[in-house]
Amino acid sequence: MTAADQLPSRRLPAWCTAPWLMLLLPVLYSLLDAALVARDTPWWQTALSVLAAVALLWRRRFPVTVLLLTMPGSYVNDIWLAPITAVYTVAAERPSPRVVVPLGTLFTLVEFFHWPISDQTVWLSRDTALYAIQSVMLAAGPAATGLLARTRRELAARVDELTRGQERESRLLAERVLTSERGRLAREMHDVVSHQVSLISIQAGALQVSTPDPAAVSAARTIRELSVRTLDELRQMVGVLRTSGPHQNTPLAPQPRLADLPRLIEESGLAADAELSPGDRPWPEAVERAAYRTVQEALTNITKYAPDAAVHVRVRAKGRRLRVEVRNEPPPVRPAETLPGGGHGLVGLRERAQLLGGTLIAGPTQDGGFEVRAELPASRC
Repeated sequence: MTAADQLPSRRLPAWCTAPWLMLLLPVLYSLLDAALVARDTPWWQTALSVLAAVALLWRRRFPVTVLLLTMPGSYVNDIWLAPITAVYTVAAERPSPRVVVPLGTLFTLVEFFHWPISDQTVWLSRDTALYAIQSVMLAAGPAATGLLARTRRELAARVDELTRGQERESRLLAERVLTSERGRLAREMHDVVSHQVSLISIQAGALQVSTPDPAAVSAARTIRELSVRTLDELRQMVGVLRTSGPHQNTPLAPQPRLADLPRLIEESGLAADAELSPGDRPWPEAVERAAYRTVQEALTNITKYAPDAAVHVRVRAKGRRLRVEVRNEPPPVRPAETLPGGGHGLVGLRERAQLLGGTLIAGPTQDGGFEVRAELPASRC
């Protein structure tokens, strides 16, 4: 690394490239050019030179008109900066050869046949040839520079478009890979989970047939029904995960609603008292499904960690919001072994509530129990 590389990079201040400065700077140096050539000239020639400089303020909006306004001042006075800037602007803003070539030729002729016209202008001599070349270069140089600037802007825009296209292709490729991986995981999940749940259902059916205890028969029947329902929902969700295209629609099973909450609470096997008063207004399907899943996850957690605790379920309407509360009291005896949990259930419920514009709070209570409270609005649905 050289000493120059170690020096901090210096950037121009923002005002040096401000649009207003880029607009005024050509006007200022054109006025200076007009002032330098205005010595010992009539007032009307000076006025034409000032007009050529001031017209540059509108060069980006009316480039052709501004170039034509600079021609009188260039013809009667030896000003260069205003017409050169106008030729550059025409080439940069109107890059068509049908526009650039005639206007560049006009500036060349105006510069070559300068007022007042002398006899030496039409003489075939070395000085005349050099002056003609100079006149051509005064028009060709700014025109070529303007075309180059226009081409550079178009290339930059094209590169930016190609970059965005590559980013879109990368996202689509990542989505295809993700879809393929989701399909593979869905197949594995179906194979593993469905096998285990099927065994549970078979064992529950065998227990239901073989045991003489009515309570055990009822529990086995409940287990078997839950297993069958779990398999149905698992097949539906696996079908959704394996859907790889936006036009492929997988029919879903009937989604749970608020009317299914009493059955859910009854089948949980917990000592739960419920107060279900969602009101008479119809709630959006997403809100009802989120409320059902909130109660379901809370009851599942209570079954894992406090199966003997008293449970209170409250679902009430509060204006345009649906409040869901599930609270369990401290269990009399902590279970020696609890079912494993991944800790993702409450996180998923919180994300679901946030997507609906609501909130979800879960945490221990002061008396040692646990409470899950969600508020789901209907305005975002």
